[in-house]
Amino acid sequence: MESYDLVVIGSGVGLSVLNTGLQLGLNCAIVEDTKMGGTCLTRGCIPSKVLVHPADLIRESQHAKNVGITFNIEKIDWDLIAQRMWSQIDESKMMDKGLSTVPNLKVYKGIGEFVGEYEMKVRDTTNHKELGHFKAERFVIASGARSFIPPIHGIEDLDYITNENFFGNRFPKKPWNSLIIIGGGVIAAEFAHIFSAMGTDVTIVEMLPRLVVTEEPEVSKLLQKSFSKHMTVLLNEKAVKAYEKKKQNTVLIKNMETGKEREIIAEEILIAAGRRSNADILKVENTGVEMDKRGWIITNQYLETNRKNIWCIGDANGLYQFRHKANYEAEICTNNIFGPEDQKRTVDYSAVPWAIFSYPQIGHVGMTQAEAIENGYEIFVAIKNYSTVAKGFAMGFETGNEDDGFVKLIVDKSYRILGAHVIGPHAALLVQPFVYLMNSGFTCSLPEYNDKKDIAKVERACPEAGSFMPIYHSMVIHPSLNEVTGWAIGNLKPVNIKMEHHEHHHS
Repeated sequence: MESYDLVVIGSGVGLSVLNTGLQLGLNCAIVEDTKMGGTCLTRGCIPSKVLVHPADLIRESQHAKNVGITFNIEKIDWDLIAQRMWSQIDESKMMDKGLSTVPNLKVYKGIGEFVGEYEMKVRDTTNHKELGHFKAERFVIASGARSFIPPIHGIEDLDYITNENFFGNRFPKKPWNSLIIIGGGVIAAEFAHIFSAMGTDVTIVEMLPRLVVTEEPEVSKLLQKSFSKHMTVLLNEKAVKAYEKKKQNTVLIKNMETGKEREIIAEEILIAAGRRSNADILKVENTGVEMDKRGWIITNQYLETNRKNIWCIGDANGLYQFRHKANYEAEICTNNIFGPEDQKRTVDYSAVPWAIFSYPQIGHVGMTQAEAIENGYEIFVAIKNYSTVAKGFAMGFETGNEDDGFVKLIVDKSYRILGAHVIGPHAALLVQPFVYLMNSGFTCSLPEYNDKKDIAKVERACPEAGSFMPIYHSMVIHPSLNEVTGWAIGNLKPVNIKMEHHEHHHS
């Protein structure tokens, strides 16, 4: 039986940890059951954005009429769009070739299954032939996640689409005529934007009362209004059955409030109803590693599992499933595996940002208003619309328009930023400065008596750290969309602030 110093499961963000092990001369192995590069490169954020940008241009050309310009789109070259997309995915081939030449690395292209605490077998994905059986001193589980398929009767009898096979053998030769998307989250919103812009008749089926429920209700409302101009958005509707009828894919949906059922039809069905853990495929239970009730691997603040020398990073731990978060974890995990024991670092998820590349675009960092109140904060909230600044008006946004984007800030009573949420053009760019502010203040000198190994962010921060005061004291480029976020602090209003009353004594 082979034995390794380090085995990494998953070739996405896990490659970062693997690279350090290889540089240190360790005897390493990597296990990957699909294309090298992981979800982000081969079936997620990178190829999808190659499709999103042309869709953005189409919608922006339509929006241009608000400022007096009319464009006619003469042609959508789907073949060129696809070619550019595949050029990114195909980088995995170069990665595969490069890894195969590394001297102290064994590459297993198959499905890994734990058969003991530190023991694994790998079998071929097609014929299930055993490719290897080995032990390792250290395991890093970076196995990602896969599409969650809801319990829809008959769905397995149809050749439905997920993000995995879409960026594979189900990629269309041209945009579909019609598409049903089951789900209303991030992936659903981006696919709905892409294909509705390309001319596909899109229907979203979401069982919850609003789209993108991770966002502020106001953000969901604006997205729904914008989407409804270009597609059919069905909320509070649950897909209960799927079947073929008259050579059309048919979904029976049930209203969550009334119980009324009806059929909807389309050329194709895309399932985008969330993600599920791959821990069951890996048979992680054979290691004794703890998982939560949904199957996500449980990690502590050092990204360790409950089993010594088994770590877990990225989507596999179920926390904030974004590549930038996974990159952050890989850096910390690498330090904790290979660095001195007394210099281990902890993770901090208080300022995890993300963007939804729909149209309008959405940017998010930190807590929503409801989350801040639920966590016991007394807060101020500010909302400022694009139309209220010169650049926003210049871009065709006017007060009262349904597509008028905005920023919403959540601030505690000490002016510390708890959350920032933007919907509208360049939302991902506009929200990013708040991420920097929320992570600021680490350079203060610490009390000499404080001998903690790893000091929490709040304890090591200056009093003004994470507040909006740097914005307050800064000049903001005029006219630019930065004014939407920069001037939002002028609109702060107390939500649940308990005002202190002072007694005045007159002599």
